[in-house]
Amino acid sequence: MTALAARRATRSTGPGRSSAVGLVVGGEFSMQFGAAVAALLFARLGANGTVALRLGISALVLLLVCRPRLRGRSRADLLTVAGYGLALGGMNLCFYEALARIPLGAAVTLEVLGPLALSVLTGRGLLGAVWAVLALAGVAVLGEAGFTGGLDAAGVGFALLAGALWAGYILLARRAGRSFAGLDGLALALAVSAAVVLPLGIAGAGTALLDPVALGLGAAVALLSSLLPYSLELLALRSVPATTFAVVMSLSPAVAAFAGALVLGQALTPLGAVAIGLVVLACAGAVRWGGRRDAAVRA
Repeated sequence: MTALAARRATRSTGPGRSSAVGLVVGGEFSMQFGAAVAALLFARLGANGTVALRLGISALVLLLVCRPRLRGRSRADLLTVAGYGLALGGMNLCFYEALARIPLGAAVTLEVLGPLALSVLTGRGLLGAVWAVLALAGVAVLGEAGFTGGLDAAGVGFALLAGALWAGYILLARRAGRSFAGLDGLALALAVSAAVVLPLGIAGAGTALLDPVALGLGAAVALLSSLLPYSLELLALRSVPATTFAVVMSLSPAVAAFAGALVLGQALTPLGAVAIGLVVLACAGAVRWGGRRDAAVRA
């Protein structure tokens, strides 16, 4: 009876491992196609206006649905959700600034170096250095001739900063998912990120944020890029280690390149495909064969 109760308790905290991985993959497709739709809004709202509309709508919807309560929460819980929200908002701001300057596939390829670094740092052995070198080789190829016209330096910088914030997001989302029931942690984090980003969006886009077409596209982006993927990821992170989550997310560059080509018409050269493949292989190998130190990730 004790073993059975333990198994039931484990299942109650989140989906099974296989189901959780499926949630992450589904969320990744939603995220990247949402990013492609968001790029269509840049001409109307700019990068800051677009991310402000996305996070503002997402926060409003989840706060109304979840109605999270702060009463009785510990200081550690509040700091966790505040950090989660700041990482979420900063990650999206930097990524959209990158997306305004470089193709979607390139932006995500550079951004995913953040989760890769997380995998290498929480792994064991010298093999992690091999995956890091392989990823850097992919980035070098990408910068050399991955996309026609080269890559904007500022766009590259924003993408790398987004990757660093993404690594922090993974750790904080995992902790928040264990501290808050349901999607309460995500709702509060989105509220924090929206409060930080909205002033920037209003300053940049002004009344254009209220344009009916912009609101419609913004709602679609909020659903595809925030509500659906973040909810799926938060549920998945209750059942899988952060390093396993990171390796599944290594599919991001390939999915992003596909979405960019299909929605935005961003052509990918054969050499660019090789570059993205190297980064995907490095991310996958860093976790699959590099070893894990879950205790450090969970701390």
